[in-house]
Amino acid sequence: MATTDPDSLFQGPVPLLYERFLVPLIFQPFADELAARVVALAPDRVLEIAAGTGVVTRALAARLPVQAALVATDLSESMLDVAQAQGTARAVTWRQADAMQLPFANGFFDVVACQFGAMFFPDKARAFAEVRRVLAPGGVFAFSVWDRIEDNTFTDVVVRAMAGLFPDDPPGFLEHIPHGYHDNSVIRRDLSAAGFGVDPTIDIVRLASRAGSAAEAAVALCQGTPMRNEIQARGGASVGMATEVAARALAARFGEGAIEGTIQALVVVATK
Repeated sequence: MATTDPDSLFQGPVPLLYERFLVPLIFQPFADELAARVVALAPDRVLEIAAGTGVVTRALAARLPVQAALVATDLSESMLDVAQAQGTARAVTWRQADAMQLPFANGFFDVVACQFGAMFFPDKARAFAEVRRVLAPGGVFAFSVWDRIEDNTFTDVVVRAMAGLFPDDPPGFLEHIPHGYHDNSVIRRDLSAAGFGVDPTIDIVRLASRAGSAAEAAVALCQGTPMRNEIQARGGASVGMATEVAARALAARFGEGAIEGTIQALVVVATK
């Protein structure tokens, strides 16, 4: 796609479909895992960037003590609107902000967290440098990125199905953007360029992904992601038709009724 700007990608019906279908399918399990890591650090001030519709924010709000300040940001106002509408267990400061130019003072936060947002940053080293700037000395940057698409079974099946439906111009968003930033050496290079002098830890985390049906998973991936825009732009098959093709492919691989697959990500922890 021509842009990786979430503010332009996550518009129209996508944010609501993302929250309803995609969040429980692939984001909630990792949100709980990342929140547990953050809470274990006992921070006083936490910043979340690229918060999306707030799945990690809700997990943090439920686990952090009430005296810990929690600020959640995203570039997309549409995603933040959905996030705020969900509600949280405790007070959260919501703010529209660009990770490339964070509107916060130097050294203010103990932890910066980011789940599946770094892949969208047009200049990752610059964004990481902004994270480092707002971290206090000894502060921690904890973030997750998707591993290879082949290690994320529902997404892999759907992308292959779309390649069959659009053989001359297959949609490339899911493979090249969300699943396009998993090379450990590149991640380490970008963090080093941002000024993180301590070598980060990078853990491979593999979890289960579940859906009530193949149709639910197909809606999540075909309609709750920017691949919806790619399908619409190609013509020849409606979004509904593409979703049906994806659902049939998922059912053929995982069966009828409730289905289960695997999701795999890298969880990176860097210290200032």
